[in-house]
Formats: sequence, C-alpha cells, structure tokens
Amino acid sequence: MNTPEQQTKPADPSLLIMGFEVVIGFETHAQLSTQSKIFSRAPTAFGAEPNTQACAVDLALPGTLPVMNKGAVERAIEFGLAVGSHIAERSIFARKNYFYPDLPKGYQISQFEIPVVQGGAVEFYLGDEKKSVRLVRAHLEEDAGKSLHEDFIGQTGIDLNRAGTPLLEIVTEPDMRSSLEAVAYAKELHKIVTWIGICDGNMQEGSFRCDANVSVRKPGAELGTRREIKNLNSFKFMQQAIDYEIRWQIEELEDGRAIQQATVLFNPDTGETRAMRSKEDAADYRYFPDPDLPPLVIAPEWVERVRAAMTELPRVMAQRFVTHYGLSDYDATTLTQSREVAAYFEAAAQACGQPKLVGNWIMGEVSRRLNLAEADISACPVTPAQLAQLVTRIQDGTISNNAARQVLDALWSEPQGTVDAAIEAKGLKQMNDTSALEKIVDAVLAANPKNVAEFRAGNAKALNALVGQIMKGSQGKANPQQVNALLLQKLA
Repeated sequence: MNTPEQQTKPADPSLLIMGFEVVIGFETHAQLSTQSKIFSRAPTAFGAEPNTQACAVDLALPGTLPVMNKGAVERAIEFGLAVGSHIAERSIFARKNYFYPDLPKGYQISQFEIPVVQGGAVEFYLGDEKKSVRLVRAHLEEDAGKSLHEDFIGQTGIDLNRAGTPLLEIVTEPDMRSSLEAVAYAKELHKIVTWIGICDGNMQEGSFRCDANVSVRKPGAELGTRREIKNLNSFKFMQQAIDYEIRWQIEELEDGRAIQQATVLFNPDTGETRAMRSKEDAADYRYFPDPDLPPLVIAPEWVERVRAAMTELPRVMAQRFVTHYGLSDYDATTLTQSREVAAYFEAAAQACGQPKLVGNWIMGEVSRRLNLAEADISACPVTPAQLAQLVTRIQDGTISNNAARQVLDALWSEPQGTVDAAIEAKGLKQMNDTSALEKIVDAVLAANPKNVAEFRAGNAKALNALVGQIMKGSQGKANPQQVNALLLQKLA
C-alpha cells in the first residue's frame, strides 16, 4: 500500500493538525449478493438460527472440496468494471492461516499474490472539490463465523452461519488526508456497490464493513506507523473513530512515545479507540496457494458479457445529466447519489422540461424535508409528476418560489392532492394583472418619497425597501419580476 509517491507527496498546509499530516487508507469488506456461499451451496440469508446455514464444505470436513461460485466471480468483475480496474485473466486462491474460534478450518480462503481485480480508482466530491482515491486491489474471499459474547455469561457462543459467505475485499492506497475525505470515499464506495447490485450495503447487518488504516507524520517524512480501526459499521462512527485516533496518535508522538502497529476497535459509547491486538503482517498469515482450488480463469468474452449486462454506472449517468440536461458536474453527481434519486429526478425533469429547476428543488426543499424525517427518496410523499407540476407553475408565473414552498408543504401532508388545488385552496396565485399591480406600485412610491430619493441618489438598497412594501400591499401575491420591472421603469 505504501509507495514512494505518497512518501514524497507535499502536504496540504490547510489539512495539517498540530503540524502533522494525516494519512488514511481503507480496507472494505463488501458481502456479495449471491444466494449461496462462495464455495458451497449453503444459503447466505441474514438472521437465521445460529449454526443452521453452515454445511460440511464451509467447515472443511474430511472428504469435502470447495467449488467456486460463478455469481461471486461475476460480481467481482462488475465491481472492477465500475471503477476502471484491470480484471485478471488468471488469479489464484490462497490459504490465510490464523486461529480464532469462529474460523472452523483454521485458515481462510482468500487471494494474495494475484487478485481478481487490480488497480482502479473511486472518484467523488468533497464539497465542490473533486477527489480520487486509487485502489490497490479487490479480491475474493470467504467470511469467518461470528463469536457471540453478550448472551453468554463467562462463555462465548460460536455462530458459523457466516462462515463461507462471499466477500469482496477492496483495498485502497493511503490517499486520504482527513476524516471527512475518508467518509466521503466510503459513502461513494457504498453507492457504487449498491448501485450495481453486488452488495446490499447494510452496515448494521455487516454486509459493508470498513477498516480504516490511520497514521500521522510530519510533512515530507516517511509514512508513520499505522493502526487499523476494525469493523466501522456507520459513517457517523467512522468519522468519530478516525478523528479520535488522529488526536491520540499525535498526542503520543508529542509526548515522545512511539506508535505501535495494532488493530483497534472503536467504542461509540466512550468515543474512544482501544487496542485489540498487535497488527499482523502478511508473513504472519503464512499464505500459500490453496491446493483444492485451481486458478480462476476469466476469459475476455466473459468480461464483455458482464459489461453488456451491467446497468448504467453512476459516473456515466452523471455525465449524461451534464450533457443532456445542462446540469453542473456537482449537481449531476449529487443527483446520482442513488439510483432512486436519479430516477426521481429524471422522471420529473422529463415531465416538465425544466431539469435545472427540478434538480434545485430535489437538492433543496425535498432533501431538507426528507432529512428531517430521516427518510430517503423512496418515502417521499410527493411524486415526480407532482414536483414537475409545481415547477411548471413556478416557471409560468402562476406562483412564486415562496408560495411553491407552501404548496409543497400541502402536498407533503396530503399526497393525494394536486398542485393546482393547493394553489387555489391557499389563495397563492400570483397577481399578474399589470394595471392592478401598477396601482399598488404608484401608491407605494407616493407614500415613500424618502426611499425614492435615496434610490435616485444611488442607494440601490432603497429599491429593496420599496419592493417589500409592494409585496406587503399585494399580500405577497405580486410577481417579483414584474414588481422590479415596474419600479425601475417608474424610477428611471
């Protein structure tokens, strides 16, 4: 993971913490969405009774042989294509030897020297800045079982249902320089694997587990000793854990103590990380080729079949939104954060022909209301067709933006209603009668000679005061554009 480029790369002064540069790399385990395990036909469904989904192959009982799950391979190929990786035509499986009670074989079947997916990058935005994190590899492996401590006093229970579940381990270069960047990367990776359907992304159930390798160094120095924060299962805890680890490491170094390579866990109750064990290196696992599995050979024709069957990728869709709908890169990326949001946007944009306004409303008022309800777009009570009608009524001057928010409120609480009915019921239709509006403008100008004089003397802010008086006189129903045009005409 550590390359000379990272060791000599100049630090960004704005990202330094107490004179230290933060260096973060990620290892993410994405559980693949197959119905059966990677080397057996045992099911992978979550929540089954303990030890009811582990077969003889998963336990490596005498006389059993692992058989590769084709679906797992195809999902690995899909991921590689999604992030611009090289798909190895020939990769091999190895035995990773270590001893835990929940590892029934005494080894884990994984890939080491030749992984199936090599290189690639994950691109994302951090604010308005485009970032790219390079990938080292993504390799196939089997999951271990699970040790259960909470339900047993003075004992540990072992559930082997997860043993043999297919995983894709995705490893980055140490390219991230802050907890914010790390979380943004993790969210983008989560979006990719769920978008293409290779993983359900459920972090609470362990389907998407992130390990953050964190170190600090003085600018220009070699990479520091890293500590690996294991099994981060929410983006909120991920940021808290990384921030705490950064502070802890800096304080240790400032006090003259050396950082020891270790695996640590984050305790969300205390907000602290604590060492679990010393961190192993590759030599500790005594990797050697698995004698029961032949090399995995992936013909170019297989890759092309997978490519042809894949859904439109988020980055490709975002570029189409830029080209076809005239959106900015940032807006297009935001609107392709999930397939559901993208579909909602496209349906509304096509219905009204106002993609930029639709995008603004989705990213603004619609997202704000969904965030308050802690819901996603699938729970939005306002349909794309209703939002399109709302945007149309703004565009044709029937209602103002402020009135449109009131209409959205009405539709949010009564989804069966219509935009026009809400406008009528609340009396929100804009005053577009020029003669009636002109009378209000003349009355306001006559009643506010001081503001008129100030504007004519060059005080542009005086116009805002006049506009406010006119809007008040029209009970908020005057068309703001018309008001401004009439005022400027009369004040010229």
